[in-house]
Amino acid sequence: MTVLLASVFVLTLAIGFPVAICLGLTSLAGLWAKGMMLTVMAQRIFTGIDSFPLMAVPFFVLAGELMNRGGTTRRLIDFANVLVGRIPGGLAHTNIVASMFFGGISGSAVADAAAMGTILVPGMVNKGFEPGFSAAVTAASSTVGPIIPPSIFMVIMGVTTGLSIGSLFAAGIVPGLLLGFSMMALSYFMAIKYHYPREVIPFNLKTIGKAALSAGPALLAPVIILGGILGGVFTATEAAAVAVLYAFLLGTLVYKELSLRDIADIFVQSGTTTAVLLLIIGMANIFSWVLTAEQIPTRIAHGLLAITNNPYIILLLMNMFLLFIGMFLEGGAAIIILAPTLLAVATTVGISPLHFGFVMVLNIVVGLLTPPLGVCLFVVAGVTGLEFSTIIRSVLPFLALEIGVLLLVTYFPDLILFIPRLLGYI
Repeated sequence: MTVLLASVFVLTLAIGFPVAICLGLTSLAGLWAKGMMLTVMAQRIFTGIDSFPLMAVPFFVLAGELMNRGGTTRRLIDFANVLVGRIPGGLAHTNIVASMFFGGISGSAVADAAAMGTILVPGMVNKGFEPGFSAAVTAASSTVGPIIPPSIFMVIMGVTTGLSIGSLFAAGIVPGLLLGFSMMALSYFMAIKYHYPREVIPFNLKTIGKAALSAGPALLAPVIILGGILGGVFTATEAAAVAVLYAFLLGTLVYKELSLRDIADIFVQSGTTTAVLLLIIGMANIFSWVLTAEQIPTRIAHGLLAITNNPYIILLLMNMFLLFIGMFLEGGAAIIILAPTLLAVATTVGISPLHFGFVMVLNIVVGLLTPPLGVCLFVVAGVTGLEFSTIIRSVLPFLALEIGVLLLVTYFPDLILFIPRLLGYI
């Protein structure tokens, strides 16, 4: 059975089927081989998406679309440009800081990559930045979005493992800032080396005040979302709904850039994106159920524990395994299929569940930059028209940086646990 499942999955993936279809066909083959009724498939898919916390996913997707089309993203970029544009490589830093702001609203790397790729990459190229670098910094900075809370991946992790979504959000604050500032340091070094320009923007109270006044309502969104969740005012799902309402009010009443036609298009785009995500989650749930029926997760766990009981080595092996998996499997599906098994291994050797949960999310985020399935690379290639191979070569320094941050938070867990502990989650 294991050979059959592996063969069908690899074959369908190699043919080029979407990940959701690969998972579905593999599950179908497993059910057929076991002689089980195929109605089980429909039942398990529905069970996989029948979850109140998962309702946060479509809401965060919709909030991101409203921010993009309602003028919020552009104002965040303008404010970031005033703050960091004068640093050598100015627009690269603007790109990263704007992604950090935007990540505090949408929780989606794909939405971030699309927004920044459309707006900033052409501007960077016109200013004299190398096209590959412009696309690479956009793809890399977009991965900060699922780390700085809120995060769609953290919602899926919480639903799958039972970990508190609020504690996962809190765990992402320090590593998210660490990722962002590290990328800025790398961009500064590359700007000096390749003589990339800085922005000529007056840095005074008047300029900062004007940009802050324009972006102020948008900057309040992360405060409202995170403050509400971490303060216990509302759940992550309710926070996502609040984000949608706030983004709608900003676009229609404050910035007045959203029309009824825009809203109709936004609902269609958000519905399409959400449908894809939920289809992947549903298919991953039936695939995980088939694997569990074959006791494959148990065998993986026993295999890891047979190698060593040392938590540091276990973490290293998990990182290597997850980085490899991230090259081929969509992040949400990987979490649903693997998180329960790997969490059991982690707790067996004394690793904090929250520490493991966040480390796995960060591994999944790194997978957004790794070919052949690096989703953010494809998004940026699509909106910029650049060759995929060009972006891959240019993104390698940022990918190495993210792996370095991954190892840092893996072996210094207080970077993850400090704020959750401060807020009383652990």
